[in-house]
Amino acid sequence: MTRYTFHYTPVEYFDSRDPGEDYTPPDFEREGFIHCTDGAQNMANTGNRHYRQDARDFYMLYIDKERVQSEIKYEDPGRIYPHIYGPLNRDAIVDKKLARRERDGTFLVMPEYEA
Repeated sequence: MTRYTFHYTPVEYFDSRDPGEDYTPPDFEREGFIHCTDGAQNMANTGNRHYRQDARDFYMLYIDKERVQSEIKYEDPGRIYPHIYGPLNRDAIVDKKLARRERDGTFLVMPEYEA
């Protein structure tokens, strides 16, 4: 299992949240978990599948799974898409970067996290 996973969040949403509180995405109440993706290429694929037509700027959050206090479950057979079942404690977010995109909205592969 890789130590780090990733999560896209709209910049304006993330920046509007209280940095002293745990993070939850906009759909958390409805879905009950936080969607994540392991692997930089898989993350770009996820962005292109779900957010390519969304013109907003997105952060890619770098999450250290060893620091996450809520339960993490892999429910896909390939074990690529962990779900965090609870709020994400801020100290588990070890970095955030503006997602790189082409002019047509295509998400590009971002570098893996290097501690």
